[in-house]
Amino acid sequence: MFEAVEELLVEHADLETRLADPSVHADQANARKLAKRYAELTPITRTYRAWKQAGEDIVAARELAAEDPEFIAEVKDSEARREELTEELRLLLVPRDPNDDKDVILEVKAGEGGEESALFAGDLLRMYLRYAERLGWKTEIIDANESDLGGYKDVSVAVKTRGNPEPGHGVWAQLKYEGGVHRVQRVPATESQGRIHTSAAGVLVTPEAEEVEVEIHANDLRIDVYRSSGPGGQSVNTTDSAVRITHLPTGIVASCQNEKSQLQNKEQAMRILRSRLLAAAQEEAEREASDARRSQVRTVDRSERIRTYNFPENRISDHRTGFKSYNLDQVLDGELNAVIQSCVDADAAAKLAAAQEN
Repeated sequence: MFEAVEELLVEHADLETRLADPSVHADQANARKLAKRYAELTPITRTYRAWKQAGEDIVAARELAAEDPEFIAEVKDSEARREELTEELRLLLVPRDPNDDKDVILEVKAGEGGEESALFAGDLLRMYLRYAERLGWKTEIIDANESDLGGYKDVSVAVKTRGNPEPGHGVWAQLKYEGGVHRVQRVPATESQGRIHTSAAGVLVTPEAEEVEVEIHANDLRIDVYRSSGPGGQSVNTTDSAVRITHLPTGIVASCQNEKSQLQNKEQAMRILRSRLLAAAQEEAEREASDARRSQVRTVDRSERIRTYNFPENRISDHRTGFKSYNLDQVLDGELNAVIQSCVDADAAAKLAAAQEN
């Protein structure tokens, strides 16, 4: 492991030298690529240097303890510190998801449960918007199909970071664990007898693709226009401004009716389509490499869920990690850190175990 770290230190020093050269920045795309790699290696370099220093501290403390027993405690502290740094270094060396620093398109869709499911989809949307606000991320609702009671049959939102996030702190790095079926247990607003109902909403998260990442040929697209409709199917637009784009080779469909102009709706639908095509291409590549990607359940079935939101007990439970807490009201207000961190930790532990087996 440590031989590999020495090689990374050499690469880090080389990148530092290259980035200090003004001529490198003439090519902005290459400069960004180098800066990204430099940022990835910086935590490894910093932790490794601290690890080496802890080793030197252990040697010095042992020499002092041989003459004065009072220094035995310092030896134990230094050994514990080095053990912590060893574990931290192992985690840093686990291969990262190449999409971690990407922005995302997050989609929430109502599922089983009718109008109650649509209301819950609205609750999930607000939860993610508040979470993004707490982290200083930018959000933009791309497309939305509202229900009669103010919920959402489906809604798509772009979530973007501001500036260059630290490794592991990008939008995809945090929100990729949200994909799947979210189940809710509560008394619906439409329930007159006070009975608790169970319904579900689905969440799909895809890294947002740049145009250069996905090649789309105009001949592969079928573009349909139609009249936008609001809750209850009533017309909210007197022109055919809504756009539906079908990628014929894959059958993937993206639509948008949020904007007033057909051109704007087409641009937004293309954003969604690019992200879905990128996600599909990456999944196919990983299947071929037998590197199973964390699955996002695409069927909104109450029996297949990643998380349960129990309102009567104010409890939230993540069924993948075993995380459970009784602050559902705060989580729905955007305090998702602890829930997501349980997924990050579980994912890192699984990757570390796999790396050690190999």
